[in-house]
Amino acid sequence: MASRFGSLVKEACVLLDKFTSDNRCVDVFIEEASTSTDLQSIDPAERKFILEVVSGCVEYKKLLNVVISAFYGQNKKWLCRSDRSQFIITCYLAIFSLDELGLEHFSSIIKSLGTLKMHLFLDFFFSNLTSWIQEEWNSIYEAEFVERLWIGPLLRWRPEINLLMDQLAVTKESEVRRGPVKTTQCQEFNLSKPKPRPLPMPELIPLREKSKSVPNTTYTAPREVQILEKIKQQNQQKAEELLIDAKMNHFRCGNPQKSELTKRVISQINAEVDSKLKFDSFHSSGIPPSKKVDSCSVKLNNAAIRRREALHDRQVKEELQRIERLVQGARDPSPYLQRQREMLEKDLQEKLQTTERKRLETQISEQEVALARTRITERNQKAAQLKKEETAQLMQIYAEKRLKEEKEFRDLVQQVTEGQNNTKAAKEEIRKLKQKIVKEVSEQSQELLRQALEEQQEELCRKFKIIHEIHAIESLPRIRPSSFDDTETGGHELLSEMSLVELKERLALLRQHQQTQQEERRSHILEEKQKKKQEMLETLDNIELHRRVLAKEAAERKEEKKAKQELQQQLVAQDETILALKKKLEEKKQACQRVRQAERSRTKPCKKTPTGTPSQRDLKEKTWEELEQSIARYIQETQ
Repeated sequence: MASRFGSLVKEACVLLDKFTSDNRCVDVFIEEASTSTDLQSIDPAERKFILEVVSGCVEYKKLLNVVISAFYGQNKKWLCRSDRSQFIITCYLAIFSLDELGLEHFSSIIKSLGTLKMHLFLDFFFSNLTSWIQEEWNSIYEAEFVERLWIGPLLRWRPEINLLMDQLAVTKESEVRRGPVKTTQCQEFNLSKPKPRPLPMPELIPLREKSKSVPNTTYTAPREVQILEKIKQQNQQKAEELLIDAKMNHFRCGNPQKSELTKRVISQINAEVDSKLKFDSFHSSGIPPSKKVDSCSVKLNNAAIRRREALHDRQVKEELQRIERLVQGARDPSPYLQRQREMLEKDLQEKLQTTERKRLETQISEQEVALARTRITERNQKAAQLKKEETAQLMQIYAEKRLKEEKEFRDLVQQVTEGQNNTKAAKEEIRKLKQKIVKEVSEQSQELLRQALEEQQEELCRKFKIIHEIHAIESLPRIRPSSFDDTETGGHELLSEMSLVELKERLALLRQHQQTQQEERRSHILEEKQKKKQEMLETLDNIELHRRVLAKEAAERKEEKKAKQELQQQLVAQDETILALKKKLEEKKQACQRVRQAERSRTKPCKKTPTGTPSQRDLKEKTWEELEQSIARYIQETQ
């Protein structure tokens, strides 16, 4: 078996390559490999060695990949990927099976796999064993486990491995000196090429029955929808026409506009009610002053104080930089800013003139619209008066016709009531018979209910007695012996075992110690707070001084701006076009007032009518009163 270790390792390499390509379960793969024809001809001990090596490589794949991946990454220029399984098995045998194999068998395996690449791998592996390889293994397994089982045995075999590496180095040098040996090149036999296999006949695709095409009505809207849409448009058009008619011809009872006299009376009533109210008589604070005085300052938090301090420092820094630039010979931008300010004031004055002109023009147009509206209302009032007279005549004719119909209906009702009086007696007899039957049935049902209630009452009394006895038994005192001593331990033989009294004393001492620490921390925090508060007060004083200076400058600028605005308003008021527009506006207002006075003078004499001749309104009220009386008499007769 010693001479065949090299061939066994090659068989294991083949099996390992198969497993990595299949990616199946390890146990299933080992069972299939043990029963395969390739391994049946091998001795059982050799077959066991191959299977153990393959299963071990798969089990410690993560551990072995740390070494193999780094080795391929360092020597990827001349290494072949097909030799990866050989390096994995070599690494596994060196770590786990070196004690079982011995140096002789291990050296024979190394020499059978190739001296050059195996020398390179063993040199790489044992030179980096105690450095980064051990660190990577410690990240996968526990450090103590790695040191005891893998690193220690490999270090014990290090002298023998060094001798083996020296032997491999000598054989490598001899191979390099010998040079390449010419080998025979095989040539292929001149055999006749087999004919290509004919392609199979394609399967016939079964033909399906031709389906009916989708009807055109699926993609077109039904005719009913078009008809409904047309009807909807017609109805909408009719509704719009009716709305226009309703807006043009208002009803007399639904006129929302109030007369001037009514508005004046309503305003007087509201003023009297408001004068009686005394909401602010006891808690009046008075009118607030137009100029606010900073008598009381707002309390600021630390963040606000820090922000103000940063703003103050930034403003001071900018001012110092500006002064330094001026000292160094920079140009002062004040003339340019003054010129820019003058241009802005000029633009503002022109803008004010245009806005005033537009405002006057809009007021003039509003007055013209009011005059046109009064003319339209006069014309509508005349048409409404004619319409009212026509409706009054029609209502009188309708009232006379309704009186005749009521008289005919009253005669008909009288005839029907005479026929109904004969059926009342028969209905009364049937009602009495039904009442008698109901009375007998109710008496029987009451008797049955009384018996059921008595039985249920007896059952409840029996249950109450049983419950009372149970409560009496439960209320008896139970004597429970109490043999607890808080000065004795539990007797569980633990290291930190103590009694309840000792536990309470220790907890009290611990609580006292925590309280003293808390007091010390609190005093330290209070001292730091006091220091911060003092710093904040100093910064607040500096900020307040700077703020007062800025407020004074802002007040001066505000006064200057106010004086300029007054001057601009005076210039706008003296413009000729604006004066002409104001004059035109006054003329329009006077024309509107004349029209309103004329309307009031027309409406006053119309309110009074002569007492001798009754008006259309009186006639209309009289006909409606007669109709209401006739309907009331009819209701009384039918009841």
